[in-house]
Amino acid sequence: MPSDIQYTAPLPIAPLDHPERLACLRLIRSENVGPVTFRQLVNHFGGATLALEALPDLARRGGGRRKIRICPEGDATAELEAAQRIGATPLFTIEPGYPAPLAAVDHPPPMIYAKGNTALLNRPGIAIVGSRNCSSAGHAFARQLASNLGDAHLVVISGLARGIDGAAHEAALENGTIAVVAGGIDVFYPPDHAKLQRRIAEIGCLVSEMPPGFKPRAKEFPRRNRLISGISYGVVVVEAARRSGTLITARLANEQGREVFAVPGHPLDPRAEGTNRLIKSGATMITEASDILDAIRPMLPDLASVVSHRDIVTKTAGVSLPAPSIDAPTNEERSTVERALGPAPIHVDDLLRSTGLSAQHVQIALLELSLAGRLEFHGAHLVSLRLAPN
Repeated sequence: MPSDIQYTAPLPIAPLDHPERLACLRLIRSENVGPVTFRQLVNHFGGATLALEALPDLARRGGGRRKIRICPEGDATAELEAAQRIGATPLFTIEPGYPAPLAAVDHPPPMIYAKGNTALLNRPGIAIVGSRNCSSAGHAFARQLASNLGDAHLVVISGLARGIDGAAHEAALENGTIAVVAGGIDVFYPPDHAKLQRRIAEIGCLVSEMPPGFKPRAKEFPRRNRLISGISYGVVVVEAARRSGTLITARLANEQGREVFAVPGHPLDPRAEGTNRLIKSGATMITEASDILDAIRPMLPDLASVVSHRDIVTKTAGVSLPAPSIDAPTNEERSTVERALGPAPIHVDDLLRSTGLSAQHVQIALLELSLAGRLEFHGAHLVSLRLAPN
């Protein structure tokens, strides 16, 4: 029996007015609201405003021991005003303009900030990543590859780091490049790439999941890497040592169903150990841009279909959103869902079968547990119970 629980169902896509945009940001910045919960809440209530109003009661019914923290309107207003001052545009998953490839991944970020030519976000793109301490040959190859891909009308995506990333951005700048940063769009990191970052903001596109002024920490870089691979159609690793953080991007790309390419290197060069291992593990070996073009050409219609679907939904949705359903589960049904959960991840389809409850009631019960801080999401529709509530 396939699940009717809408974990990955298309969100209602429509232009947002200022009050709804503000409500979306408040929802995202509220306690225990991650990408999955945001999607569920918007799907269930038809928008962020009604979802915000429902948060306290949902968290209480889920067993939260204290009042859930909801982002104050003033904080969200200040963040949007700060974004406006620096020329950054918030893009929510529920409105036009959000990158179609990223929207198609499992649990996309509910909102990103973009600055520059945002049309690049929905053009086919390839990510080029690699070592910060790259060789001269690796630097030259990254430039050549980025230039050739740009000539083929592909956007080049990278993380604005030193070495391979910077070389790829510079070579692709005139044809179109997207830099995904780990901090706020207005934070220059690394500092020696400040000039390049400003230039990308002018004619390319800067992207961040973080609010303006946010200074990046180590844990933000894997999140940045997930955006790099999510926006792209494939990821090219030019140089990477055995324990390089670049390999995180390759792993995330593989999990997102993206093509992973790797450039072979000399067996005695430690900067090639990671890329050579990727090739042995099944990554596509490439030595020129045509290798990438041949691999992704069959995928390009898929991107077109995703974009056209979002355009169709946008045109037909207008600004109206579906009315919320308020058929909540009973206390006994909530207890049934909770008893069926445990510390081991379980697929939501198995949860439906074991409880015998309706998909809607199970979904609402899971929402309540999530907002109470008692549910873990593991991807691939797997959930588990946190045994110690907040």
